[in-house]
Amino acid sequence: MRLPPPASLPIAAFLVGYPLWWALGFGGLAVVVLAPAMAVVLWRRRPVKVPSGFGLWLLLLAGYLVSALMLAEMPPDTYGEFGAGRVIGYLMRLALYVSLTIMILYLGNLTEHELPQLALVRMLGVLFLTTVAGGLLGVLAPHVQFTSPVERLLPGWISGNSFVQNLIHPTAAQMQKVLGHASPRPEAPFEWANAWGSNFSVLLVWFVVGWWVHGGPRRRLAVVPLLALASVPVVYSLNRGLWIGLGIAVAYLVLRTHRRRRLVICSAVAAGALAFTLSPLQPLVSQRLDNPHSNDIRAFTVSATIAAATTSPVIGYGNNRSARGNYRTITTGKSDWCDTCGHPPLGSDGQLWHLMITQGFVGAALYVAFFTGAVRRHWADRSPIGMAGVLVMILTLLYMFVYDGLVTPLSLYLISFALLWRNSMARGTIS
Repeated sequence: MRLPPPASLPIAAFLVGYPLWWALGFGGLAVVVLAPAMAVVLWRRRPVKVPSGFGLWLLLLAGYLVSALMLAEMPPDTYGEFGAGRVIGYLMRLALYVSLTIMILYLGNLTEHELPQLALVRMLGVLFLTTVAGGLLGVLAPHVQFTSPVERLLPGWISGNSFVQNLIHPTAAQMQKVLGHASPRPEAPFEWANAWGSNFSVLLVWFVVGWWVHGGPRRRLAVVPLLALASVPVVYSLNRGLWIGLGIAVAYLVLRTHRRRRLVICSAVAAGALAFTLSPLQPLVSQRLDNPHSNDIRAFTVSATIAAATTSPVIGYGNNRSARGNYRTITTGKSDWCDTCGHPPLGSDGQLWHLMITQGFVGAALYVAFFTGAVRRHWADRSPIGMAGVLVMILTLLYMFVYDGLVTPLSLYLISFALLWRNSMARGTIS
């Protein structure tokens, strides 16, 4: 890939250089490091253009600022002390929201010469290849982990925070008893196994656009073996949300493409399904579908989150809280006789629920309205980037029920939103 013009270097550093950020211990927090440089560029080229519907996003950000008033409060049937950990979590999320806002505006205010659309799409394609490599690492060497430079430099009272620890301590996989026994779920180079699943599907969309739709013969020739290789960590991720997302992506393409392309897509999917059925990966999927134990956990945390949100429906509580008990017992905390007893964080099972506990029903509604509005405005854009961007917006609305948006997933959702915005400006359809 050619070196992009100087103005686009921050986003290139974030997407193409992501493995380095991960190894250093920044990971998705890299956008916070790069945001000041983007802000300087924006300041120098005022007035700054903003996309349609951006007011909803600004209201969401303003609501998060107001929610800080509730950080010391506790909803019923939760527990915990107001301290540094809660404040650190809030400030980190605030820094991410502000940085991502800067990133959206930065991307939309770069010209096509400074950052060609196809160059940005291919940067996302490079990160897709990184994601596949990280997934394979999680499958083949799941116990790989190391202390990052950032982790070494931070004081223990910060690095010991569970939210911070997930972000700064690189690991290849999460070991979980999803199938009744310990098995690895790939997460490298992201913060959680679920983040890997969400990011994989979003990046796959842009990989196909950059390498198949707009790719030359060499790139197209590489797509099929690369996707076959990628199927290994996809299956080992045991990630039902990802599998459903991929199914919706196929249905979307069949629905929105012309008859001839429809036939090609259906034939490719049928061939892939047959190959998968005959492969040694198929039994693993069957085992996962036969072990839906996480359904009970999700049902408990979601119902507890909604109940807590009703006590502060307008501004929420600023940060997560821990529920008393879990879906099996009123006991809280692990012990020698109850190693499954834990403290389920409210809002940990999806961005929608996270917003409910942190910003109330108003914040959740603003988030839904922002991405739904993007689908509505850009649905008529049938260019490859337009159709891909709308698909990502639909996946964003799906994943909000099962995946946390912070940290890296929301970055990719908003980069995809920026691609749609830039496409509309180039077409002269939407400001």
